[in-house]
Amino acid sequence: MAFSADHWAFVFGVLGNIVSFIVFLSPLPTFYTIYKKKTAEGYQSIPYVVALFSSMLWIYYAFLKTNTTLLITINTFGVFIETIYVGFYLFYAPKKSRVQTIKMLSLFVVGGFGAIILVTEFLFKGAIRGQVVGWICLIFSLCVFVAPLGIVRKVIKTKSVEYMPLLLSVFLTLSAVMWFFYGLLLKDINIAAPNILGFIFGILQMILYVIYSKKEKAILKEQKLPEIQKAEVIVKDENMNTNNKFPELTQEQIIDIVRLGLMVCKDKVHVATCPHGTTCEAKVDENLPKLQTVEV
Repeated sequence: MAFSADHWAFVFGVLGNIVSFIVFLSPLPTFYTIYKKKTAEGYQSIPYVVALFSSMLWIYYAFLKTNTTLLITINTFGVFIETIYVGFYLFYAPKKSRVQTIKMLSLFVVGGFGAIILVTEFLFKGAIRGQVVGWICLIFSLCVFVAPLGIVRKVIKTKSVEYMPLLLSVFLTLSAVMWFFYGLLLKDINIAAPNILGFIFGILQMILYVIYSKKEKAILKEQKLPEIQKAEVIVKDENMNTNNKFPELTQEQIIDIVRLGLMVCKDKVHVATCPHGTTCEAKVDENLPKLQTVEV
């Protein structure tokens, strides 16, 4: 049996829920780091406040429309998890960051969302109210998708992909694809249109990642210092073949070698005999050139 548009919309909606669920959980490593450090200093709360506001807007829009249950489910989870993130951040944030976060919550969640509900409830009726809220969601979603341009600019400027995780870019792109087809099959431009921009920016981020990750590896390879050659150490092998050892000299042979040396140097050095191990002295010819002392 062939699937209808509603069936396909349900399939893409379920897939969108799964992918968006993973995206919502992606900040967990960040908050685990904050937990270990016992401070949120150096981190910003605005992405989580904006995500919380966005999820609240989409829930409100979904309640004004029909056949948007899957939009409600994922954004309900979004409100839940983003509230936990913001609360966790407030607990570990320094005083200044905590005050700024509370101001943003007051601006977006309390003031902004409250104003949108009051204006649309009292000034618009029926389908028009849904269209107005839909356009607000569309404009705000476009702003959210444009936000990664700052990261893209940083990647191009620094030629480093350190601040642009590939896995998150992949899941954001997949999420945009799923929700685009979900909105397209439901013939809802407010859901489909923002995800076109999300898909384009997602592809752009992945292309930049591939380009600059290769360049970064090439630069690191060029800058790699050559290995210092280790000094060769000659180690005596106890198992060395005994045939290669120097033969031991007898006492008579040693005496002969000494006499031979004395004969060679007899014109320069006069050696005194040393009876019974007493101290020996050597008389050196004063005409010999003195050796230069070399300091090491």
